[in-house]
Amino acid sequence: MNPNDDLPPAMPDPVLPAAAQTSPEPTEPAPAQAKTGVAGYEAVLVQFAREYMQDRRSERRWRTFTRMFWLALLVFVGWALFSQQHHHTTTSSTPHTALVEVRGEIAADTEASAELLLSALKQAFEDPGSQAVVLRINSPGGSPVQAGIVYDELKRLKAKHDKKVYAVVEEMCASGAYYIAAGADEIYVDKASVVGSIGVLMDGFGFTGLMNKLGVERRLMTAGENKAMLDPFSSVSPKQQAYAQAMLDQIHQQFIAVVREGRGKRLHETPEIFSGLFWNGEQAVKLGLADAMGNLDFVAREVVKAEEVVDYTPRDNVAERLAKRFGAAMGEGAIKAVRQLPALH
Repeated sequence: MNPNDDLPPAMPDPVLPAAAQTSPEPTEPAPAQAKTGVAGYEAVLVQFAREYMQDRRSERRWRTFTRMFWLALLVFVGWALFSQQHHHTTTSSTPHTALVEVRGEIAADTEASAELLLSALKQAFEDPGSQAVVLRINSPGGSPVQAGIVYDELKRLKAKHDKKVYAVVEEMCASGAYYIAAGADEIYVDKASVVGSIGVLMDGFGFTGLMNKLGVERRLMTAGENKAMLDPFSSVSPKQQAYAQAMLDQIHQQFIAVVREGRGKRLHETPEIFSGLFWNGEQAVKLGLADAMGNLDFVAREVVKAEEVVDYTPRDNVAERLAKRFGAAMGEGAIKAVRQLPALH
């Protein structure tokens, strides 16, 4: 008998789960893996530092450029203002014809303003070398006030310096421009120049009908019955309209008196000559609104007998225009900044 027969049969070894059969993961990374992670972090930090330094350098360059730009602009503006103050301050002792241009609209803030024209006329008359003054005109007119100021000063300077004034018309000499030209001793035109328009106007718009159609109500409060006179959103008052018309008629009579004074017996008056009509240069000569055909060179050479022409016209150069725009932009920025300040209640 086998002694092992009494023993129970051997049990098979238990099968462990797959997770139990695998060896546990090491809790610490392998040395090679640790080195790889540190190197990655270092690369990221280096890249970040490099980009940060590039941004800082770019920011510094832009800040330096901005400062230099504003410094250059301030120097440019200062130079423009300085050059404007010293424009046309020299005189010429040689005999010459003094030229003053009247171009564009005659208004307070234009190149044909009374302020600029008077400054140029004074220099032209006071120059001992100027034999006569020529107004070269190319203007549709403008403010009767500005034109009247120039006309009155022209008469004063002529009497003070005993020098002749000649008006030379290019394309147009109408309305307020002719007001000024009437102060000249003689007026020269081209045969196709536009001359005249001796009249006064006051224009505007009325929106009362449109407001009624849209259902818009005008709410206007005034102290003084005529304070809202000629308001485009209110109905026209016959009394106020008559008052405005009387004022225009009075200014028109002032204009007519100036033309009659300046042209004298040379003017051939017709029922239409003071009606606001305009004529070409050839017709203007026949009506006595002008004296003869001629341009600047002709007048300087044949009439004044001083062929050299010296221009006394004050002009806005590029620097001056930029300076004015810069000043306007700075003013607008200041206003916006003030408006953004908190209000006191």
